Amino acid sequence: MKKKSTDTIQEMDARSQFCPNLECKSRGQIGQGNIISHGRKRPRYKCKTCGKTFSANTGTVLEGLRKPTELIVTVILLLAYGCPIQAIVHAFGIDERTVADWRDRAGKHCELVHKNQIEQENLDLVHVQADEIRVKARGMVIWMGLAIMVSTRLWIAGKVSKTRDRHLTDRLMQKVRKCCKNLCSVLICTDGFAAYPKSIIRAFREKVKRTTGRGRCCLEIWPDLHIGTVIKRTVKMRLKEIIRQVTHGTIEQAQNLLMLSRGGNMLNTSYIERFNGTMRERLASLTRKCRHASAKIEAFHTGMYLIGCTYNFCFAHHELSKSIAKGGFGRPCTPAMASGITNHIWSFLELMTYKVAPPPLPIPKRKYRHRAKSLSPTSVPKKPSVRLRKGVLYASTT
Repeated sequence: MKKKSTDTIQEMDARSQFCPNLECKSRGQIGQGNIISHGRKRPRYKCKTCGKTFSANTGTVLEGLRKPTELIVTVILLLAYGCPIQAIVHAFGIDERTVADWRDRAGKHCELVHKNQIEQENLDLVHVQADEIRVKARGMVIWMGLAIMVSTRLWIAGKVSKTRDRHLTDRLMQKVRKCCKNLCSVLICTDGFAAYPKSIIRAFREKVKRTTGRGRCCLEIWPDLHIGTVIKRTVKMRLKEIIRQVTHGTIEQAQNLLMLSRGGNMLNTSYIERFNGTMRERLASLTRKCRHASAKIEAFHTGMYLIGCTYNFCFAHHELSKSIAKGGFGRPCTPAMASGITNHIWSFLELMTYKVAPPPLPIPKRKYRHRAKSLSPTSVPKKPSVRLRKGVLYASTT
């Protein structure tokens, strides 16, 4: 019994909690002394600033769920390994809508973790590859754009759309821009889709004021931005020719970035194509010629973030885990560890219960009272405007 009570005290660590109330002045702040325990049978906390209570599972996948934690984590783990929903329903006796809801919960939570850990404009990407996956859904075709960092195999961006056009590539490159350090040297390799070069240029440019005074800022492209295009020509479903060209930048700098990232000796898209295979393998709705294709675009969006986050944080990468002599790190290593984002392999429960703190409450600007302008001695006050009423005549006085 004593051991059980000590375990409860360790779980109720108020110093590592923050207030999730968006209207609280102390929201998102950890270690400020404003959080106290407010129940141990069902762990709850209380914020002394706003006076509101919240559950220990607030901000996690387990929030509001009454099923055992082991069951929820096991089901989501099976989904992350490509197990179809129908198989989980028959194995555990859970309703199909419940499994789909847990998948969407996990995907939305992983999206918050991805934005909090990766989209912080602090990665030296060096070499990026981007591509799209064509997905056959129920009654429609979905396009899923993906991008990875070649040197560490880190999945950095993804976007789902019903059309394969410039809007998909624009949004995908904007997400890549949110992960990249400002004005760093980067090589982006894509396939022959014509919308990519202009989308990359629109995403990687900065506002520069060339002249003083009033006027609009100029948009200048990053000086060390290089775009590589790999065009594959096929005849009767057989590869006949590969055209490699640098759409923007210089071939010498592109080769240097290739050598620096260990991404091969020539322009290629092999790493993103390998990741496309991993995505198709681990997301059941992406499997070709299957009977469990999804009917909602939201299922692909949440499933993409679930697979991408578990790939980045929870699973050791085979190539990165090789010995140092073979180009690896000499120990089990995930893409997030290779990028310096984390220092250990996250367990699945750790990812599902990771809490993302809301930003601090913005301080409102003080409203100053405008003083009345003093009249100069030469200025003449204006005559008061008089409203004429019907049937009444007013004489103007001077």
